[in-house]
Amino acid sequence: MRLLSALLIGLIFGIGIATSGMINPAKVLNFFDIAGNWDPSLAFVMGGALAVAIPGYRLVLVRKAPRFEPKFQLPDTKLIDVKLVSGSGLFGIGWGIAGFCPGGALPALGTLRPEALAFVASMILGLFIARGLKALAARSPQSA
Repeated sequence: MRLLSALLIGLIFGIGIATSGMINPAKVLNFFDIAGNWDPSLAFVMGGALAVAIPGYRLVLVRKAPRFEPKFQLPDTKLIDVKLVSGSGLFGIGWGIAGFCPGGALPALGTLRPEALAFVASMILGLFIARGLKALAARSPQSA
């Protein structure tokens, strides 16, 4: 039941991303191009997402645990540090350059467009590089 639930939630999310146009890098880049060919329609998508997410979190988080997991997977800290800020900056820069974010790129794989395939392959490679760098930093004498 847990896998079926994850599949259905992912399917609903993917359909929403595809319907909103977020699998189209040109639409996303036009949203960021305020001084040029600006397309404000994604602001409505983001507003709609907030309109669902804010009350959704309030309703769900009153439970002791999710239905199919022993506990909620929430951040342990509210600390805003260099790692968080630099990661957010890299995410935004990548989204602005490529027109894809992970949430839009994964459903875009279904189109088999070369740019979606290249983005997801690069994203996976970046995850492995980041994991390797993190392990390397943990072993260095300066990290102790």
